[in-house]
Amino acid sequence: MEIYLIRHTTPNIEKGICYGQADLDITETFLEEVEAIKPHLPQKDLKVYSSPLQRCKKLADALFDGMEIDVHEDLMELNCGNWELQRWDDIPKEEIQPWMDDFVNIRVPNGESYVDLHERVVNRFNEIALRKEPAVIVAHGGVLRSILSHITNTPLKESFDVFTLHYGCVVKISLTDNGLKHELLYNHSRQGKEWHRPTVS
Repeated sequence: MEIYLIRHTTPNIEKGICYGQADLDITETFLEEVEAIKPHLPQKDLKVYSSPLQRCKKLADALFDGMEIDVHEDLMELNCGNWELQRWDDIPKEEIQPWMDDFVNIRVPNGESYVDLHERVVNRFNEIALRKEPAVIVAHGGVLRSILSHITNTPLKESFDVFTLHYGCVVKISLTDNGLKHELLYNHSRQGKEWHRPTVS
């Protein structure tokens, strides 16, 4: 059994803006990014799962043209609640500081915590893995890090440092005699470091 994790391509949004479940479109580099991903995928039938957000669904459709895409809301990115599409630096410090201090457990106002995301994602991943069939999951950075944290027993707090996952990355998970193993097949940064927090915490 192999499960391929693919992060969506570059979203059409300025750096420094908070986004999670906002339905962002893709950039003009989309087709170029798709072609860079394709060589790292297997030439065999796969069951394809995707977040419903268009930056993922469009990638799934482009990579697996003509195949049925199984869309699941629990593969969406973190719900950023009141902060969706706000500039990180414009969010009041007294509001964001508790989350900055413990983003794993503290919920975004009217949104989710990392634990909330992790629980729904792992439930879906386990259901997919139990089918023991070749599969692809096209989703988001937080979703992929949750899955990798789950199979490696990495604390969520450390997941951003341990798993550097750029837009369009491809990770292969394989079932071995010693459990689930992962291999980073493709992970190229096109625009440098991402910015998902205030410039001054």
